Amino acid sequence: MRLRRVESASCAFSVVQSTIPRDRLAASCRATWLRQPANESPDLMKPTCALTLLALTLASGSACAQGAPVYLPPTAASTALTVTPDRDDWTYPLGAPASVRVKLALDPYPAAGVTIRYRLGPDMLEGPERTAVVPADGLVLPVPAPSTPAFMRIIASADVGSQSLTTLATLGFAPDKIVPTQANPADFDAFWTRQKAALAQVPPDYRLTPAPELSNDKIEVSYLSFRNVGGGTLTSRFYGVLAVPRGAGPFPAVLELPGAGIEARTGARAVAEKGAITLQVGIHGIPLNLAPEVYESLAGGALFGYSRINLDDRENYYFRRVNLGVLRAADYLATHPKWNKQQLLAVGGSQGGMLSIMTAALEPRVTAIVASNPGFSDVTGYLNGRAGGWPALFRPGPDGAPTDAPVAAKAATTAYYDTVNFARRLRVPGFYFWGYNDVLTPPTSTFAAYNVITAPKQLTVAPAQGHAMSPEQLDMVQQWVVRQLGLAK
Repeated sequence: MRLRRVESASCAFSVVQSTIPRDRLAASCRATWLRQPANESPDLMKPTCALTLLALTLASGSACAQGAPVYLPPTAASTALTVTPDRDDWTYPLGAPASVRVKLALDPYPAAGVTIRYRLGPDMLEGPERTAVVPADGLVLPVPAPSTPAFMRIIASADVGSQSLTTLATLGFAPDKIVPTQANPADFDAFWTRQKAALAQVPPDYRLTPAPELSNDKIEVSYLSFRNVGGGTLTSRFYGVLAVPRGAGPFPAVLELPGAGIEARTGARAVAEKGAITLQVGIHGIPLNLAPEVYESLAGGALFGYSRINLDDRENYYFRRVNLGVLRAADYLATHPKWNKQQLLAVGGSQGGMLSIMTAALEPRVTAIVASNPGFSDVTGYLNGRAGGWPALFRPGPDGAPTDAPVAAKAATTAYYDTVNFARRLRVPGFYFWGYNDVLTPPTSTFAAYNVITAPKQLTVAPAQGHAMSPEQLDMVQQWVVRQLGLAK
Protein backbone atom coordinates (compact mmCIF):
# COMPACT_ATOMS: atom_id res chain seq x y z
CA MET A 1 0.00 0.00 0.00
CA ARG A 2 1.18 3.53 -0.79
CA LEU A 3 -0.21 6.75 0.60
CA ARG A 4 -0.08 10.10 -1.11
CA ARG A 5 -1.08 13.01 1.09
CA VAL A 6 -2.87 15.84 -0.72
CA GLU A 7 -2.70 19.23 1.01
CA SER A 8 -4.72 22.37 0.44
CA ALA A 9 -5.91 25.34 2.43
CA SER A 10 -9.22 23.67 3.14
CA CYS A 11 -8.40 20.06 3.94
CA ALA A 12 -5.87 17.27 3.90
CA PHE A 13 -6.55 13.72 2.92
CA SER A 14 -4.72 10.52 2.10
CA VAL A 15 -5.17 8.69 -1.17
CA VAL A 16 -4.78 4.95 -0.80
CA GLN A 17 -3.08 3.28 -3.73
CA SER A 18 -3.63 -0.43 -3.31
CA THR A 19 -1.12 -2.91 -4.64
CA ILE A 20 -3.87 -5.52 -4.92
CA PRO A 21 -5.60 -5.81 -8.30
CA ARG A 22 -9.19 -4.59 -8.03
CA ASP A 23 -10.80 -7.89 -9.03
CA ARG A 24 -8.65 -9.81 -6.56
CA LEU A 25 -9.30 -7.22 -3.88
CA ALA A 26 -13.02 -7.78 -4.28
CA ALA A 27 -12.56 -11.54 -4.19
CA SER A 28 -10.44 -11.36 -1.06
CA CYS A 29 -13.10 -9.46 0.84
CA ARG A 30 -16.16 -11.23 -0.51
CA ALA A 31 -16.16 -13.92 2.17
CA THR A 32 -16.38 -11.43 5.04
CA TRP A 33 -19.40 -9.52 3.77
CA LEU A 34 -21.78 -11.31 6.06
CA ARG A 35 -25.28 -10.22 5.22
CA GLN A 36 -25.40 -10.44 1.46
CA PRO A 37 -26.04 -13.16 -1.12
CA ALA A 38 -22.83 -14.77 -2.31
CA ASN A 39 -23.47 -13.75 -5.90
CA GLU A 40 -23.91 -10.04 -5.19
CA SER A 41 -21.20 -7.64 -6.29
CA PRO A 42 -19.03 -6.39 -3.39
CA ASP A 43 -19.25 -2.86 -4.79
CA LEU A 44 -23.03 -2.93 -4.40
CA MET A 45 -23.21 -4.58 -0.99
CA LYS A 46 -25.06 -2.90 1.82
CA PRO A 47 -22.76 -0.53 3.69
CA THR A 48 -23.78 -1.91 7.08
CA CYS A 49 -21.47 -4.77 6.25
CA ALA A 50 -18.49 -2.42 6.25
CA LEU A 51 -18.98 -2.02 9.96
CA THR A 52 -19.40 -5.75 10.38
CA LEU A 53 -15.96 -5.92 8.79
CA LEU A 54 -14.76 -3.37 11.33
CA ALA A 55 -16.07 -5.56 14.11
CA LEU A 56 -14.36 -8.60 12.64
CA THR A 57 -11.00 -6.88 12.47
CA LEU A 58 -11.23 -5.68 16.03
CA ALA A 59 -11.98 -9.25 17.03
CA SER A 60 -9.71 -11.32 14.89
CA GLY A 61 -7.44 -9.38 12.54
CA SER A 62 -8.81 -11.00 9.39
CA ALA A 63 -6.84 -11.34 6.17
CA CYS A 64 -8.79 -8.44 4.72
CA ALA A 65 -7.95 -6.31 7.73
CA GLN A 66 -4.23 -6.91 7.22
CA GLY A 67 -4.43 -5.93 3.56
CA ALA A 68 -2.83 -9.25 2.65
CA PRO A 69 -2.83 -9.82 -1.12
CA VAL A 70 -4.99 -12.70 -2.27
CA TYR A 71 -4.06 -13.98 -5.74
CA LEU A 72 -5.96 -16.10 -8.20
CA PRO A 73 -4.32 -19.42 -9.05
CA PRO A 74 -1.65 -18.84 -11.72
CA THR A 75 -3.27 -21.32 -14.07
CA ALA A 76 -6.66 -19.62 -13.97
CA ALA A 77 -7.67 -18.01 -17.25
CA SER A 78 -8.66 -14.36 -17.03
CA THR A 79 -9.92 -11.68 -19.34
CA ALA A 80 -9.36 -8.17 -18.09
CA LEU A 81 -10.69 -4.86 -19.34
CA THR A 82 -8.88 -2.03 -17.60
CA VAL A 83 -9.15 1.75 -17.62
CA THR A 84 -6.06 3.41 -16.12
CA PRO A 85 -5.77 7.17 -15.51
CA ASP A 86 -2.41 8.77 -16.26
CA ARG A 87 -1.93 9.80 -12.62
CA ASP A 88 -1.52 7.13 -9.95
CA ASP A 89 -3.78 8.90 -7.48
CA TRP A 90 -6.47 9.70 -10.08
CA THR A 91 -6.48 13.28 -8.71
CA TYR A 92 -5.69 16.38 -10.79
CA PRO A 93 -5.41 20.11 -10.30
CA LEU A 94 -8.26 22.07 -11.81
CA GLY A 95 -7.67 22.54 -15.52
CA ALA A 96 -4.87 19.98 -15.76
CA PRO A 97 -4.77 17.71 -18.82
CA ALA A 98 -5.81 14.14 -18.17
CA SER A 99 -6.19 10.90 -20.08
CA VAL A 100 -6.94 7.23 -19.53
CA ARG A 101 -5.57 4.14 -21.24
CA VAL A 102 -8.08 1.42 -22.05
CA LYS A 103 -6.60 -2.07 -22.43
CA LEU A 104 -8.06 -5.50 -22.98
CA ALA A 105 -6.08 -8.61 -22.09
CA LEU A 106 -6.86 -12.21 -22.97
CA ASP A 107 -4.60 -13.97 -20.49
CA PRO A 108 -1.67 -13.99 -20.89
CA TYR A 109 -1.58 -11.69 -23.93
CA PRO A 110 -3.05 -8.26 -24.72
CA ALA A 111 -5.92 -8.31 -27.18
CA ALA A 112 -6.07 -6.12 -30.26
CA GLY A 113 -8.85 -5.04 -32.58
CA VAL A 114 -11.68 -5.46 -30.09
CA THR A 115 -14.43 -2.85 -30.19
CA ILE A 116 -15.35 -1.33 -26.86
CA ARG A 117 -18.31 0.79 -25.87
CA TYR A 118 -17.73 3.67 -23.50
CA ARG A 119 -19.36 6.69 -21.92
CA LEU A 120 -17.34 9.64 -20.67
CA GLY A 121 -18.52 12.63 -18.65
CA PRO A 122 -19.24 13.89 -15.13
CA ASP A 123 -19.83 11.12 -12.58
CA MET A 124 -23.38 9.73 -12.80
CA LEU A 125 -24.01 11.88 -15.89
CA GLU A 126 -21.58 10.23 -18.29
CA GLY A 127 -23.48 10.98 -21.48
CA PRO A 128 -24.11 8.99 -24.66
CA GLU A 129 -22.39 5.74 -25.58
CA ARG A 130 -19.54 5.78 -28.09
CA THR A 131 -17.43 3.05 -29.64
CA ALA A 132 -13.74 2.63 -30.37
CA VAL A 133 -11.31 -0.10 -31.38
CA VAL A 134 -8.59 -0.97 -28.86
CA PRO A 135 -5.10 -1.63 -30.29
CA ALA A 136 -2.68 -4.03 -28.63
CA ASP A 137 -0.91 -1.32 -26.63
CA GLY A 138 -4.16 0.19 -25.46
CA LEU A 139 -6.39 3.07 -26.44
CA VAL A 140 -5.59 6.48 -24.96
CA LEU A 141 -8.63 8.67 -24.46
CA PRO A 142 -8.34 12.31 -23.38
CA VAL A 143 -10.56 13.29 -20.47
CA PRO A 144 -12.04 16.77 -20.81
CA ALA A 145 -10.99 18.96 -17.90
CA PRO A 146 -14.02 20.46 -16.16
CA SER A 147 -14.13 24.21 -15.63
CA THR A 148 -15.12 23.82 -11.96
CA PRO A 149 -14.05 21.27 -9.32
CA ALA A 150 -15.66 17.98 -10.27
CA PHE A 151 -15.27 14.29 -11.02
CA MET A 152 -15.12 12.85 -14.53
CA ARG A 153 -15.87 9.19 -15.16
CA ILE A 154 -15.39 6.74 -17.99
CA ILE A 155 -17.40 3.52 -18.09
CA ALA A 156 -16.11 1.02 -20.64
CA SER A 157 -17.52 -2.34 -21.71
CA ALA A 158 -16.70 -5.04 -24.22
CA ASP A 159 -18.04 -8.42 -25.30
CA VAL A 160 -15.39 -11.12 -25.65
CA GLY A 161 -16.79 -14.49 -26.54
CA SER A 162 -19.39 -15.30 -23.91
CA GLN A 163 -18.03 -12.70 -21.49
CA SER A 164 -19.47 -9.22 -21.04
CA LEU A 165 -16.89 -7.01 -19.36
CA THR A 166 -17.46 -3.61 -17.77
CA THR A 167 -15.11 -1.39 -15.81
CA LEU A 168 -14.83 2.24 -14.86
CA ALA A 169 -12.42 4.89 -13.64
CA THR A 170 -13.26 8.19 -11.99
CA LEU A 171 -10.89 11.15 -12.03
CA GLY A 172 -11.06 13.93 -9.46
CA PHE A 173 -10.31 17.52 -10.44
CA ALA A 174 -9.62 19.63 -7.33
CA PRO A 175 -12.11 17.59 -5.29
CA ASP A 176 -11.17 19.45 -2.11
CA LYS A 177 -12.68 22.58 -3.69
CA ILE A 178 -16.13 21.11 -4.44
CA VAL A 179 -18.82 23.21 -2.76
CA PRO A 180 -22.38 22.10 -1.95
CA THR A 181 -25.44 23.02 -3.97
CA GLN A 182 -27.77 22.43 -1.01
CA ALA A 183 -29.40 25.37 0.75
CA ASN A 184 -28.60 25.98 4.43
CA PRO A 185 -31.94 27.08 5.93
CA ALA A 186 -31.86 29.94 8.41
CA ASP A 187 -34.18 27.99 10.71
CA PHE A 188 -32.29 24.67 10.47
CA ASP A 189 -31.16 24.72 14.11
CA ALA A 190 -34.55 25.91 15.34
CA PHE A 191 -36.24 23.11 13.39
CA TRP A 192 -34.17 20.39 15.03
CA THR A 193 -34.43 22.00 18.47
CA ARG A 194 -38.19 21.78 18.08
CA GLN A 195 -38.02 18.15 16.91
CA LYS A 196 -35.87 17.16 19.88
CA ALA A 197 -38.34 18.89 22.19
CA ALA A 198 -41.14 16.82 20.64
CA LEU A 199 -39.13 13.66 21.29
CA ALA A 200 -38.62 14.68 24.91
CA GLN A 201 -42.40 14.69 25.34
CA VAL A 202 -42.51 10.95 24.52
CA PRO A 203 -41.61 8.80 27.56
CA PRO A 204 -38.91 6.35 26.41
CA ASP A 205 -40.31 3.18 28.03
CA TYR A 206 -37.06 1.25 27.54
CA ARG A 207 -37.55 -2.51 27.30
CA LEU A 208 -34.75 -5.08 27.36
CA THR A 209 -35.22 -8.70 26.31
CA PRO A 210 -32.23 -10.94 27.11
CA ALA A 211 -30.68 -12.75 24.15
CA PRO A 212 -28.78 -15.65 25.73
CA GLU A 213 -28.19 -17.17 22.29
CA LEU A 214 -26.05 -14.12 21.42
CA SER A 215 -24.33 -13.75 24.80
CA ASN A 216 -21.16 -15.40 26.07
CA ASP A 217 -18.76 -15.22 28.99
CA LYS A 218 -17.50 -11.80 27.84
CA ILE A 219 -20.70 -9.95 26.94
CA GLU A 220 -24.37 -9.85 27.78
CA VAL A 221 -26.60 -9.19 24.76
CA SER A 222 -30.20 -7.99 24.82
CA TYR A 223 -32.77 -6.78 22.33
CA LEU A 224 -33.68 -3.18 23.18
CA SER A 225 -36.76 -1.22 22.21
CA PHE A 226 -38.08 2.18 23.22
CA ARG A 227 -40.78 4.65 22.32
CA ASN A 228 -40.15 7.25 19.64
CA VAL A 229 -42.10 9.86 17.75
CA GLY A 230 -44.30 8.58 14.96
CA GLY A 231 -46.33 10.11 12.18
CA GLY A 232 -48.29 13.20 13.14
CA THR A 233 -49.19 12.98 16.83
CA LEU A 234 -48.69 9.21 16.99
CA THR A 235 -45.77 7.41 18.58
CA SER A 236 -43.77 4.40 17.43
CA ARG A 237 -41.08 2.09 18.76
CA PHE A 238 -37.42 1.91 17.81
CA TYR A 239 -35.31 -1.25 18.00
CA GLY A 240 -31.70 -2.17 18.60
CA VAL A 241 -29.32 -4.86 19.85
CA LEU A 242 -27.39 -3.94 22.98
CA ALA A 243 -24.13 -5.69 23.91
CA VAL A 244 -22.55 -4.89 27.28
CA PRO A 245 -19.20 -6.23 28.51
CA ARG A 246 -19.46 -8.24 31.68
CA GLY A 247 -17.80 -6.65 34.67
CA ALA A 248 -18.18 -3.43 36.59
CA GLY A 249 -16.85 -1.08 33.92
CA PRO A 250 -16.92 1.75 33.12
CA PHE A 251 -16.65 1.25 29.36
CA PRO A 252 -16.59 3.38 26.21
CA ALA A 253 -19.64 3.13 23.96
CA VAL A 254 -20.30 2.71 20.24
CA LEU A 255 -23.54 3.43 18.40
CA GLU A 256 -23.57 1.46 15.14
CA LEU A 257 -25.89 2.87 12.49
CA PRO A 258 -27.16 0.84 9.54
CA GLY A 259 -26.77 1.23 5.84
CA ALA A 260 -29.79 1.14 3.58
CA GLY A 261 -31.97 -1.93 3.69
CA ILE A 262 -34.30 -3.90 5.92
CA GLU A 263 -32.88 -6.91 7.73
CA ALA A 264 -32.33 -8.74 11.01
CA ARG A 265 -29.43 -7.77 13.26
CA THR A 266 -27.46 -9.58 15.93
CA GLY A 267 -25.40 -6.78 17.46
CA ALA A 268 -21.87 -5.41 17.25
CA ARG A 269 -20.64 -8.19 19.50
CA ALA A 270 -16.99 -8.36 18.45
CA VAL A 271 -16.43 -4.73 19.43
CA ALA A 272 -18.24 -5.35 22.72
CA GLU A 273 -15.95 -8.30 23.43
CA LYS A 274 -13.03 -5.88 23.15
CA GLY A 275 -14.50 -3.80 25.97
CA ALA A 276 -17.07 -1.34 24.60
CA ILE A 277 -20.80 -1.07 25.16
CA THR A 278 -22.36 -1.31 21.70
CA LEU A 279 -25.82 -0.54 20.43
CA GLN A 280 -26.61 -1.60 16.88
CA VAL A 281 -29.93 -0.19 15.71
CA GLY A 282 -32.42 -0.71 12.93
CA ILE A 283 -34.28 2.34 11.71
CA HIS A 284 -37.62 1.04 10.47
CA GLY A 285 -39.52 0.60 13.71
CA ILE A 286 -39.68 -3.19 13.52
CA PRO A 287 -38.06 -5.85 15.73
CA LEU A 288 -34.65 -7.07 14.58
CA ASN A 289 -35.10 -10.80 15.18
CA LEU A 290 -37.96 -11.65 12.84
CA ALA A 291 -38.01 -14.27 10.08
CA PRO A 292 -36.18 -13.27 6.87
CA GLU A 293 -39.38 -13.35 4.81
CA VAL A 294 -40.83 -10.55 6.95
CA TYR A 295 -38.01 -8.20 5.99
CA GLU A 296 -38.18 -9.29 2.35
CA SER A 297 -41.90 -8.56 2.28
CA LEU A 298 -41.45 -5.12 3.82
CA ALA A 299 -38.56 -4.27 1.50
CA GLY A 300 -40.69 -5.00 -1.54
CA GLY A 301 -43.94 -3.75 -0.04
CA ALA A 302 -44.74 -1.13 2.58
CA LEU A 303 -41.15 0.12 2.92
CA PHE A 304 -40.19 0.04 -0.75
CA GLY A 305 -38.59 3.40 -1.57
CA TYR A 306 -38.79 4.46 2.08
CA SER A 307 -36.32 7.30 1.55
CA ARG A 308 -38.98 9.11 -0.49
CA ILE A 309 -41.93 8.67 1.89
CA ASN A 310 -43.48 12.09 2.70
CA LEU A 311 -40.57 13.84 1.03
CA ASP A 312 -42.73 16.91 0.44
CA ASP A 313 -43.38 17.43 4.18
CA ARG A 314 -40.45 18.18 6.47
CA GLU A 315 -42.58 17.50 9.57
CA ASN A 316 -43.49 13.98 8.46
CA TYR A 317 -40.62 12.96 6.19
CA TYR A 318 -39.49 9.37 6.81
CA PHE A 319 -36.14 10.35 8.26
CA ARG A 320 -37.65 12.63 10.92
CA ARG A 321 -38.70 9.59 12.94
CA VAL A 322 -35.43 7.84 12.04
CA ASN A 323 -33.21 10.71 13.16
CA LEU A 324 -35.04 11.18 16.44
CA GLY A 325 -34.95 7.45 17.15
CA VAL A 326 -31.19 7.44 16.57
CA LEU A 327 -30.79 10.41 18.92
CA ARG A 328 -32.71 8.57 21.63
CA ALA A 329 -30.46 5.54 21.07
CA ALA A 330 -27.43 7.79 21.64
CA ASP A 331 -29.08 9.13 24.78
CA TYR A 332 -29.60 5.58 26.03
CA LEU A 333 -25.87 4.89 25.72
CA ALA A 334 -24.95 8.24 27.28
CA THR A 335 -27.08 7.46 30.34
CA HIS A 336 -26.08 3.81 30.67
CA PRO A 337 -24.68 3.17 34.17
CA LYS A 338 -21.62 1.39 32.75
CA TRP A 339 -20.67 4.15 30.29
CA ASN A 340 -17.36 5.83 31.11
CA LYS A 341 -18.66 9.33 30.27
CA GLN A 342 -15.62 9.87 28.05
CA GLN A 343 -15.97 8.09 24.71
CA LEU A 344 -19.15 7.71 22.68
CA LEU A 345 -18.60 6.93 18.99
CA ALA A 346 -21.20 7.00 16.24
CA VAL A 347 -20.19 4.80 13.31
CA GLY A 348 -21.84 3.93 10.01
CA GLY A 349 -21.52 3.62 6.26
CA SER A 350 -23.64 5.08 3.44
CA GLN A 351 -27.03 5.66 5.08
CA GLY A 352 -25.22 4.88 8.33
CA GLY A 353 -22.55 7.45 7.49
CA MET A 354 -25.28 10.03 7.02
CA LEU A 355 -26.78 9.06 10.39
CA SER A 356 -23.44 9.14 12.22
CA ILE A 357 -22.82 12.71 11.04
CA MET A 358 -26.37 13.71 11.98
CA THR A 359 -26.00 12.17 15.44
CA ALA A 360 -22.77 13.97 16.23
CA ALA A 361 -24.19 17.26 14.96
CA LEU A 362 -27.27 17.07 17.21
CA GLU A 363 -26.03 15.08 20.24
CA PRO A 364 -23.22 16.87 22.12
CA ARG A 365 -22.23 13.78 24.12
CA VAL A 366 -20.95 12.03 20.97
CA THR A 367 -17.17 12.35 21.06
CA ALA A 368 -16.11 11.08 17.61
CA ILE A 369 -17.52 9.53 14.45
CA VAL A 370 -16.62 7.13 11.68
CA ALA A 371 -18.45 7.71 8.40
CA SER A 372 -17.82 5.86 5.16
CA ASN A 373 -19.32 7.13 1.90
CA PRO A 374 -22.07 9.09 3.69
CA GLY A 375 -25.42 9.04 1.93
CA PHE A 376 -27.93 11.88 1.53
CA SER A 377 -25.05 14.26 0.81
CA ASP A 378 -25.86 17.26 -1.37
CA VAL A 379 -28.92 15.54 -2.80
CA THR A 380 -29.82 18.68 -4.77
CA GLY A 381 -26.79 18.10 -6.98
CA TYR A 382 -28.95 16.69 -9.77
CA LEU A 383 -30.98 19.90 -9.78
CA ASN A 384 -27.74 21.76 -10.46
CA GLY A 385 -26.31 19.70 -13.30
CA ARG A 386 -24.12 17.34 -11.29
CA ALA A 387 -24.33 14.19 -9.19
CA GLY A 388 -26.33 14.15 -5.98
CA GLY A 389 -25.94 11.66 -3.17
CA TRP A 390 -27.92 8.54 -2.31
CA PRO A 391 -30.85 7.98 -2.83
CA ALA A 392 -30.40 9.84 -6.14
CA LEU A 393 -33.32 12.20 -5.61
CA PHE A 394 -34.14 14.37 -8.61
CA ARG A 395 -31.86 12.42 -10.97
CA PRO A 396 -32.85 13.17 -14.57
CA GLY A 397 -35.04 10.57 -16.23
CA PRO A 398 -34.80 9.46 -19.87
CA ASP A 399 -36.56 12.66 -20.95
CA GLY A 400 -34.09 14.81 -19.03
CA ALA A 401 -36.68 15.96 -16.50
CA PRO A 402 -35.88 15.41 -12.81
CA THR A 403 -37.48 12.50 -11.02
CA ASP A 404 -39.37 13.07 -7.77
CA ALA A 405 -41.42 15.87 -9.28
CA PRO A 406 -42.93 18.23 -8.28
CA VAL A 407 -39.55 19.36 -7.09
CA ALA A 408 -39.94 22.56 -5.06
CA ALA A 409 -41.47 21.25 -1.82
CA LYS A 410 -39.35 18.09 -1.86
CA ALA A 411 -36.11 19.97 -2.41
CA ALA A 412 -37.04 22.31 0.44
CA THR A 413 -37.53 19.33 2.76
CA THR A 414 -34.15 17.84 1.88
CA ALA A 415 -32.33 20.90 3.19
CA TYR A 416 -33.32 19.92 6.74
CA TYR A 417 -32.03 16.37 6.32
CA ASP A 418 -29.03 16.74 4.02
CA THR A 419 -25.73 15.47 5.38
CA VAL A 420 -24.09 18.68 4.16
CA ASN A 421 -25.98 20.75 6.70
CA PHE A 422 -25.25 18.39 9.57
CA ALA A 423 -21.60 18.30 8.50
CA ARG A 424 -21.42 22.09 8.82
CA ARG A 425 -22.29 21.69 12.50
CA LEU A 426 -19.81 18.98 13.48
CA ARG A 427 -17.53 19.76 16.41
CA VAL A 428 -15.92 16.36 17.07
CA PRO A 429 -13.15 14.39 15.34
CA GLY A 430 -14.15 12.18 12.44
CA PHE A 431 -12.62 9.46 10.30
CA TYR A 432 -14.01 9.37 6.75
CA PHE A 433 -13.33 7.11 3.78
CA TRP A 434 -14.68 6.27 0.34
CA GLY A 435 -13.71 5.52 -3.25
CA TYR A 436 -13.92 7.53 -6.45
CA ASN A 437 -15.71 4.70 -8.28
CA ASP A 438 -18.73 4.72 -5.96
CA VAL A 439 -21.94 4.79 -8.01
CA LEU A 440 -24.29 4.78 -5.00
CA THR A 441 -22.80 7.66 -3.04
CA PRO A 442 -20.85 9.41 -5.81
CA PRO A 443 -17.69 11.26 -4.78
CA THR A 444 -19.02 14.63 -5.92
CA SER A 445 -21.63 14.36 -3.18
CA THR A 446 -19.39 13.05 -0.41
CA PHE A 447 -16.71 15.67 -1.02
CA ALA A 448 -19.41 18.36 -0.96
CA ALA A 449 -20.21 17.29 2.59
CA TYR A 450 -16.64 16.65 3.70
CA ASN A 451 -15.35 20.00 2.50
CA VAL A 452 -17.65 21.99 4.80
CA ILE A 453 -16.50 20.18 7.95
CA THR A 454 -14.47 22.45 10.21
CA ALA A 455 -13.98 19.90 13.00
CA PRO A 456 -10.83 17.73 13.07
CA LYS A 457 -11.10 15.27 10.21
CA GLN A 458 -9.16 12.49 8.50
CA LEU A 459 -10.09 11.18 5.07
CA THR A 460 -8.66 8.22 3.18
CA VAL A 461 -9.59 7.64 -0.43
CA ALA A 462 -9.05 4.43 -2.36
CA PRO A 463 -9.72 5.74 -5.88
CA ALA A 464 -10.53 2.38 -7.50
CA GLN A 465 -12.99 1.42 -4.77
CA GLY A 466 -16.71 1.50 -5.33
CA HIS A 467 -19.18 1.24 -2.45
CA ALA A 468 -17.10 -1.39 -0.64
CA MET A 469 -14.23 -0.85 1.78
CA SER A 470 -10.65 -1.66 0.82
CA PRO A 471 -8.48 -3.70 3.20
CA GLU A 472 -6.17 -0.72 3.60
CA GLN A 473 -9.05 1.53 4.58
CA LEU A 474 -10.34 -1.13 6.94
CA ASP A 475 -7.01 -1.34 8.72
CA MET A 476 -6.89 2.44 9.10
CA VAL A 477 -10.41 2.47 10.54
CA GLN A 478 -9.45 -0.24 12.99
CA GLN A 479 -6.45 1.69 14.24
CA TRP A 480 -8.38 4.95 14.50
CA VAL A 481 -11.30 3.39 16.43
CA VAL A 482 -8.95 1.57 18.80
CA ARG A 483 -7.25 4.89 19.59
CA GLN A 484 -10.54 6.71 20.06
CA LEU A 485 -11.94 4.07 22.40
CA GLY A 486 -8.71 3.49 24.29
CA LEU A 487 -8.95 -0.26 23.65
CA ALA A 488 -6.09 -2.70 23.26
CA LYS A 489 -5.68 -3.72 19.61
